[in-house]
Amino acid sequence: MTLQTSKSPIGLDGVAAAETRLSHVDGEKGELIIAGEWVSDLAAANSFEGVTARLWSLATATPISEAEVRAALGEARVRAFKRLPALLAATDGLSVVDGFRAATAALHSEHGLTDDATIVGALPVIASALVRQAKGEPPIAPDPTRGHAPDTLRMLRGIPASAAEAKGLDAYLVTVSDHGMNASTFAARVVASTRADLFAAITAGYCALTGPLHGGAPEPVLEMLDAIGTRERIAPWIDAALARGERLMGFGHRIYRVRDPRADVLKATVNTLGANSVDLPFAAEVEAYAREALRKKNPERALDTNVEFFTAILLDAIRIPRQCFTPIFACARAAGWTAHAREQQRLGRLLRPSSVYAGEMPAG
Repeated sequence: MTLQTSKSPIGLDGVAAAETRLSHVDGEKGELIIAGEWVSDLAAANSFEGVTARLWSLATATPISEAEVRAALGEARVRAFKRLPALLAATDGLSVVDGFRAATAALHSEHGLTDDATIVGALPVIASALVRQAKGEPPIAPDPTRGHAPDTLRMLRGIPASAAEAKGLDAYLVTVSDHGMNASTFAARVVASTRADLFAAITAGYCALTGPLHGGAPEPVLEMLDAIGTRERIAPWIDAALARGERLMGFGHRIYRVRDPRADVLKATVNTLGANSVDLPFAAEVEAYAREALRKKNPERALDTNVEFFTAILLDAIRIPRQCFTPIFACARAAGWTAHAREQQRLGRLLRPSSVYAGEMPAG
């Protein structure tokens, strides 16, 4: 018996799995385009509702306005709140991250209403309810007259957010709303390509997001900053970690060969906010020393700051609990997931890649 072998690339690296009008990542140049705009320009001039409108319009080839999305999401939050007892029924004993998966899987189509808005509107309601449930507190009803970002913070905390906090979360939601053919988006598109409904596709996307290699869990950045503790410990702690071959959280990216452009957008947003538990000048010193240490260790391909570093600091600054970081990421990325799923459904082609067989061949 002989083994079937191949020199073909494994892992779909560099393979175009779909044609999309939604977003584009150039890892060599450190560029990200979402809905035809550089991510920095998009975050500076658009709300989450505005970006979602652009993504949905491109995906379906049917124009929808920011005002229409804002109204649809407000109404969807109200409907989701009424359905919370059913949505949370399967979450007993689960963590916030796992409970969010179970509740998302329980979403279903509502007669005569768009599934896209039902999903994107429901997710912050679910996330907020789970966080409050974990603290033994009742959920807060949404206010459909508020924007998606400020209402999300109000439902989480029970009190209105400041204008700066709401703007900070809005900038985050816009910045991470889509990111090319990442693992969770690809998972959502594969499921959508089978003609499964949008709820199955978005559940698949969230399941992929929870994996530690995806980058949907930035709380380890805060754990690293906690472990370093003081300015005097920055250099010895980072040097020792690198000597042990450990990864510095918040640095390096699967695609970007240079600095992640989203990091600069979120860094600028962080600088407009006061901190909660993170000392911002201290975090800046950690970032600067880590970048220099990584450059010295590997000058040919130094790891640079990624979106996780400033995501963690931003979400902490606006007082989002660490256990909710991944669900909040999903609340943002759901705009991209739904758009990609709709775009894939419109293309009407099943995603079915081939594989390279490495097993034994039959005798004779």
